Amino acid sequence: MKKKIAVLYGGRSGEHEVSLRSAAAIMEGLRSLPDFEVLPVFITKEGSWQLNGSRVTVLPDPDLKGLYILDGERTGNLVTVDVIFPVLHGTYGEDGTVQGLLELARIPYVGAGVAGSAIGMDKILMKAALKAAGLPVGDYLWFTAFDWQQEPDKWLAAVKAELGFPCFIKPANLGSSVGISKAYNEQQLREAIEEALLYDLRVIAEKFIAGREIECSVLGNDEPQASLPGEIIPSNDFYDYQAKYLDGRSRIIIPAQLAPEIIDEIRHLAVETFKVLACAGLARVDLFVNEAAGKIWINEINTMPGFTEISMYPKMWEATGLPFTELLQQLIQLAEERFRQKEALKTSIELEE
Repeated sequence: MKKKIAVLYGGRSGEHEVSLRSAAAIMEGLRSLPDFEVLPVFITKEGSWQLNGSRVTVLPDPDLKGLYILDGERTGNLVTVDVIFPVLHGTYGEDGTVQGLLELARIPYVGAGVAGSAIGMDKILMKAALKAAGLPVGDYLWFTAFDWQQEPDKWLAAVKAELGFPCFIKPANLGSSVGISKAYNEQQLREAIEEALLYDLRVIAEKFIAGREIECSVLGNDEPQASLPGEIIPSNDFYDYQAKYLDGRSRIIIPAQLAPEIIDEIRHLAVETFKVLACAGLARVDLFVNEAAGKIWINEINTMPGFTEISMYPKMWEATGLPFTELLQQLIQLAEERFRQKEALKTSIELEE
């Protein structure tokens, strides 16, 4: 009997369109495999879940392990699901919210759990955790929308004094370079902060690091493995949304042309980042490398990396010897493995009378 894999895509996020492209590639790959039946669950920008024209939902009830139909002729029926693949990038999908719902429903799902997803999405918490673990991260500072509204001049001065120009300004919780700006002066810095605050209530400012942009894919649960790394050569001043998805002029070099000892350290740091942030299944770790100085900095992690036709995560695994369809099969297996492990844990304590 085929396993029913519900693919969640779209979502309430600035990365909605990227999710559509990732999901299309994943669903095509899963449909090419004889063991799987794909259930495409589209989530609108307003947050409504839809399957084959009907609204559906997952209820936080372990007796209803599937998609509950909310309207149409089959209202009240249940579509059973074996594994959910949440191909959701950004907020309300990659940030632990959907993962929490699936934990309550006790349905296996691909990727990191609640903690790993939430910390991986939040750039401030992520960098704090990596720094506490002794892993190399660049200098940064952060503040809230309220902080900015109360004392904008204070924060402009702090960024200039502690980080200097140029610097990067980012929403704390988002990906695909949405809302990110590179500021070269105070006016650009002010505009960049206002832009970032359109997407989140907190902003992170990062010191510019002169280095090559390197990415590395990680796969696994308890014994994660790292792929060969790849290099991004952006068509713009940095690898922004335009350079990633629209103009088609950015270059990707896989595997990255680096010294063997640097490649080994990148792969080591990628796996350590994965472990420190409590990830599972998959992740892509982004780094900066200054080979001449022998320095590597971890930039961030993506716990549900892109799977589009230009995405680095599957391309790096393919270069390492793992084809796309085999990668998808392993991700489903890892989801089931993690679910079995968690189901074996005790959730209550019997007190002696």
